[in-house]
Amino acid sequence: MCGIIGYTGYSDARGILLKGLKSLEYRGYDSAGISVYHPDFKECLTVKCEGRVERLEKKTSDVKGNTGIGHTRWATHGGVSDANSHPHKFGNVTVVHNGIIENYETIKNTLNVADKLKSQTDSEIAAALIDRCFNGEAEDAIISAVKKLSGTYALAIMFDSIPDTVFAVRNVSPIVCCQNENGVYIASDITAIGEYSEDYFVLPEFTVARITKDGFDIKDFSGNTVDVEMLRLDWDIKSNGKCGYPFYMEKEIMEQPRVIEKTILSRISDSMPDFSGDKVDDAIFERCKSISVIACGTAMHAGLIGKQLIESVCALPVSVHMASEYMYSNPIIDKDTLVICVSQSGETIDTLEALKYARQKGADTLSIVNVRGSSIARESDNVIYTDAGPEIAVASTKAYTTQVAVFYLITAKIAYLKQTLNYEGVSNFISELNKVPAAVENVLERRADIHRLSKSMLTAEHAFMIGRGIDYPALLEASLKLKEISYIHSEAFASGELKHGTIALITGGIPVIALVTQQYLVSKQISNIREVQSRGADVITFVRKSLKSDDMQNYFELPELDDEFMLIPAVVSLQLLAYYVSSDKGLDVDKPRNLAKVVTVE
Repeated sequence: MCGIIGYTGYSDARGILLKGLKSLEYRGYDSAGISVYHPDFKECLTVKCEGRVERLEKKTSDVKGNTGIGHTRWATHGGVSDANSHPHKFGNVTVVHNGIIENYETIKNTLNVADKLKSQTDSEIAAALIDRCFNGEAEDAIISAVKKLSGTYALAIMFDSIPDTVFAVRNVSPIVCCQNENGVYIASDITAIGEYSEDYFVLPEFTVARITKDGFDIKDFSGNTVDVEMLRLDWDIKSNGKCGYPFYMEKEIMEQPRVIEKTILSRISDSMPDFSGDKVDDAIFERCKSISVIACGTAMHAGLIGKQLIESVCALPVSVHMASEYMYSNPIIDKDTLVICVSQSGETIDTLEALKYARQKGADTLSIVNVRGSSIARESDNVIYTDAGPEIAVASTKAYTTQVAVFYLITAKIAYLKQTLNYEGVSNFISELNKVPAAVENVLERRADIHRLSKSMLTAEHAFMIGRGIDYPALLEASLKLKEISYIHSEAFASGELKHGTIALITGGIPVIALVTQQYLVSKQISNIREVQSRGADVITFVRKSLKSDDMQNYFELPELDDEFMLIPAVVSLQLLAYYVSSDKGLDVDKPRNLAKVVTVE
């Protein structure tokens, strides 16, 4: 959740740190701060405060220096306050920290520093411990200290006695690094520093980086030099702005035809799915007898779509697990299980820990992620990278649809290998999949119609969504979008469950979103729509063109595709509905309250 930025070089550190922190705002935060080494005072000077980076910027106008670290904090240990904001300084040591130190109370008592602490955070304890271990050798102090820590951490560290140098160390929580002629940059996310160089590396776990203006030196905990794997940005950092849109979310919704097409076309050869470019061997699909999908939130909803597709087309059992509950539910998993982990950032801590557990059990693992070099990508046996590009808005849109696109490709691959579809059947499946980007474009071209429909929901406190078949998991994602950015309490239900209790919640004037895309279920879904209409609900129907009936009053007509391919244009239309409700209510669409883009603590 929190964000780290660091720099040492030949330029003004303050400007680079503040710019980096602004790039990290999408991760979610409640306070921010920077520390810069002052060459005259021979120490690190810190300015920090609760609130937005703009407030911090006004408080740091006099900060000078060429080396510094910065942080955006999401409160875990200790409330939201200036004192609990990062960076934290203890003695000779200044740190910023992502993650959670689980044994900080024990360390605090062992060090006997309770009366010297200025905050309630676990992070200040890390600074105190490093300071206590320091005897002139920074790397030795850092290694001695972190060996005593339990939990996860990414630490950027400065010492008053070692000018113009930043140190970094990590366990699970990410740190990336790049260099150009002006110096060396580190961050928790490549988004913050990608403009400075296309080439970057992820700091290996349990290594210490000494970073100076002319380069970096990385050693493991035994003092051996470590070579790093250089990665290259696969998206244009210049496209990372809003490009004239009022919010990132709208921009990212509008990018979906292009990124879905890119994700699909790069993995099709002779009308067949082809993962050779991802170095994913067909053998993992051939030998699996079941699939377990592990994910959180929106990524889990993509997994639910994958379950429906794979089970119906490939006749292969698929289970979908919330990553946060996976290890604690005694999952049935063995060498015949293919575990598919889904995460936009590749840093979702619950999913990462579940992935490690699955590998220990001997399962083949495949991850669907959007960020190269991320923790989940490195931990997994096989990786398929989506081509969504950077997603800044907290509410995921294009990351979700590209994840679903990958599940379509996986379905086609398994169907061919398991012989539930022959060559012609798979070719027809891929042909229909190739129509999806144009169908999404069609929805976007008519978004003004969705905007008009959204007006009726601006004063709603509650909303319900109903659908059948594959429409139901699509609505789970649509409902999440509405609740997280508009703050309307929204629930999605399988329409057939209405009579089993849910219909008691339907009262006069309450908005109900109905999704009708499945030919074989249309009569049943229309019957369910009439049920809620008869109880006074205000129904808005998103309906496939050929399935529209005369009694649908408020509706949006979806383009025509085969049943199983309707869900992506349907979800995109419902993303727009949520977006317009939120923006018309005057809310901060990109940064909904209490939410963070990347969840890196359990």
